Amino acid sequence: MNLLFIGDIVGRPGRELVQKGLRALVEHYDVDCTIANAENSAAGFGITRDIGDALLDWGIDVMTSGNHIWDKKEALEYIGGEPRLLRPANYPAGVPGRGSYVAQTRDGRSVGVINVMGRVFMTPIDDPFAVVLREIEAIRHRTRIIFVDMHAEATSEKVAMGWYLDGKVTAVIGTHTHVQSADERLLPNGTAYMTDAGMTGPHDSIIGMERGPSLARFLNGMPTKFEPASANPRLNGAIVEADDKTGRARKITRISYSAEDLEQLALRPAVRGTTGV
Repeated sequence: MNLLFIGDIVGRPGRELVQKGLRALVEHYDVDCTIANAENSAAGFGITRDIGDALLDWGIDVMTSGNHIWDKKEALEYIGGEPRLLRPANYPAGVPGRGSYVAQTRDGRSVGVINVMGRVFMTPIDDPFAVVLREIEAIRHRTRIIFVDMHAEATSEKVAMGWYLDGKVTAVIGTHTHVQSADERLLPNGTAYMTDAGMTGPHDSIIGMERGPSLARFLNGMPTKFEPASANPRLNGAIVEADDKTGRARKITRISYSAEDLEQLALRPAVRGTTGV
């Protein structure tokens, strides 16, 4: 089974990359299930019903999120009725939505997705290490394939989660920083790991925002309104190849495509049975 994970979708440039390029990626890599972090898809902050529905229509199977999930008020209602949109499972009891979902591939196989959020330099919510084990146990009887989006600021906390879950899940991939890491690897017990999937959005920016206002905040410390940038959109993420029977990952491949790359990808022959480029 091949899983595609798309790093944080930022604003319209990120959404347009998904709309125009997702089909080419799915066909080229023979993808069975597509997961994407969508918490920044609405102008860089939050998600709306219309945007979430569009992402699902374009072929995303499960949407994960993080600390920006509540930035748009309508998300409170939307997440309650759309099980394919996750919020971190370690938000306290009573918060709308859910932290895990079991998706079905076109040929009837199951894929579990779990979303948790770190606490180092983040909102101090419930313990992600304890909560993720409960979520794994809750869906283990339904699927061997389990993907975890660890939405966190600190590299150390993401690495710790990778080692903590090695052999318990298929993959642990981090989000939140919008900067793709180059440390993709298979851990000893069969879990694919990558500290940060990166950002699907404008890369001539400061993590997706226009450079001027962002620089001003660093230079003078004054409040600034951030606006999404538009230049040099790229789609970042990873492909994970997994064994359906054991749930162990076989390979993880980091990907980064410009809009032009995605157009060319649509013209190339598909990669069948492997996630190699």
